[in-house]
Amino acid sequence: MSCETSRRTFLRWAGAAGAAAAFAPTLAPSAFASPFPPGNPWARAEYINAKVRRPHFPNRWFDVRDFGAVADGTTLATEAFARAIRACHDAGGGHVVVPSGSFLTGPIHLLSNVDLHVSEGATLLFSQRPADYLPAVLTRFEGMELYNYSPLIYAHGQENIAVTGSGVLDGQADNQHWWPWKGKTDYGWKKGDPSQDAARNRLIQMVAAGVPVEQRVFGEGDCLRSSFIEPYACRNVLIEGVTIVRSPMWEIHPTLCENVLVEGVTVNSHGPNNDGCDPESSRMVVIRNCTFDTGDDCIAIKAGRNADGRRVGVPSEDILIEGCLMRDGHGGVTIGSEMSGGVRRVFARNCEMSSPNLDIALRFKTNSVRGGFITDFYASDITIGQVAKAVVDIDFFYEEGPGYGFNPVVGSLDLRRITVQSAERGLNLRGYEDDHIAGVTLQDVDFGTTRKPDVVQYVDGLVLSNVTENGKPLVLNGSAA
Repeated sequence: MSCETSRRTFLRWAGAAGAAAAFAPTLAPSAFASPFPPGNPWARAEYINAKVRRPHFPNRWFDVRDFGAVADGTTLATEAFARAIRACHDAGGGHVVVPSGSFLTGPIHLLSNVDLHVSEGATLLFSQRPADYLPAVLTRFEGMELYNYSPLIYAHGQENIAVTGSGVLDGQADNQHWWPWKGKTDYGWKKGDPSQDAARNRLIQMVAAGVPVEQRVFGEGDCLRSSFIEPYACRNVLIEGVTIVRSPMWEIHPTLCENVLVEGVTVNSHGPNNDGCDPESSRMVVIRNCTFDTGDDCIAIKAGRNADGRRVGVPSEDILIEGCLMRDGHGGVTIGSEMSGGVRRVFARNCEMSSPNLDIALRFKTNSVRGGFITDFYASDITIGQVAKAVVDIDFFYEEGPGYGFNPVVGSLDLRRITVQSAERGLNLRGYEDDHIAGVTLQDVDFGTTRKPDVVQYVDGLVLSNVTENGKPLVLNGSAA
C-alpha cells in the first residue's frame, strides 16, 4: 500500500476518464460544466443547488372527483385519474387535485405540465392486482431495461411533472401482495409459491446476450416487481411533501432524468428492496429534507447494471443530498451496486443517520461484473448515532466479486466533519490486488466507539487528518495506511 498512486492506478483512471468522455447522454447538451474555478468542489454543489428548481404549473385545478373518482377506498379510479390528467395536460397544465379521502387506483401516468397534488387527509391506495399494471411499459428492473408492469406512478418522456402535497401514497404491498415475489420467507413466500427468480435470471441472460430491449417483454407470471414512482427520460421533476408507505420495490426511481428535486418526502416502507430514493442514470438531482426508514438502502445512486449499463452509457452525476434523516436501511447514502454507467460528483451534507437497523452509513458496493466508476464523492457535516456494521464501506466483493473482467474504478472520495456514536467498525475498505481503491480522504472524523478493527485492503492514497476512534487518534498498522 502506498500514499502515492501507482502508475497502474493512474492508467486506470486515465482510461476511465476517456470512457467517461465518450459517453453521449441523450437528455441534455453538455451544458453543465461548472462556472467555478477548480479547487473548491463544494462550489459545484452550490451550482447544483442553484440550478435545480421547482417546475412552474399554471393556476388551474382539476378535482379527480369531477372525473369520476370516488373517495370510498374501494371503487377503482384508474380511468378517472387518466381523464383528469389528460384534461389538465390538454388545457396547458396545472394541478390534478386528490382531495381528502381514500381513493383506490391502478397505475397513474403523468403527462407534461401536470402536478398530481395529494392533499392533506388524502390517501392514494394502489391496487393489489398485478394485472391492473399491464400493459407493460419501458422501465428498468435492477438496472436492466425491459418492458414490465407499470410503476405505480409513471411518466415517460415528459417535462414539468410533479407529485406534491401532504397526503399518503400507499402501495398496499405486504406479505400477501408483491413482497412474496422476492422469494424470501420473511416476506410471505412459501415453498411452491411463484417468485421472481426465473424471470430475473432470464432477464440477466438477455442482457448478457445483447437481446434488444423491445424483445425483453415481461409481465403476467414473471413476478418482477415495479418501482413506486418512476419518471423515465423526463425533465424538470418534483416529488415533494408526500408520505410513501408499503412499496412493492424501490420507492422513488428517476431514470434517465434531468433536473429532479425530491424535497420533504417521508418514506416508511420495510419490504424487500424497498430503497428510499434511487436516481439512476440521472443528472442535476437534489434530495433535500427527506426522512427515510426503509427495508433497503435509504438513498442509492445507480447507473445501470453490467452490459446494459455499459450499453446505455449514461452516468449519474451532479447529485446533492442535504438535510436528510436516515433511520433503518442497509445503507444511509449508497452508490451501487447497479453503477456500470458510472457515478460522479455526488455531494452529501448536513444529514443525520441512526438506527440499530442501519447497517452502513456511507456505502459503495460494486464488483468486477459491474465495472464502471465511482468518482468525486464528497460528504461533510454528517451526524451518525449508531450503525450496525461499518461507517464507511467500499466493497468490491458485493455479490459476484473479482475475476469477471470489468474491474471498477473507485476513488476521489472526500469525507469531512463526521461524528459517530457507535459502530461495529469505522472503515471497511476492500479493493482487489489488481485493482486498488485510489484516493480516500478523511478529515475531522470521530468514529466514536467501535467493536472491531478497521479493514483497509488495497487502498492507495488514504489520507487521515484528525481522525479518532475509541477516543484515540486512528492509526492503521502495518501496510494498512
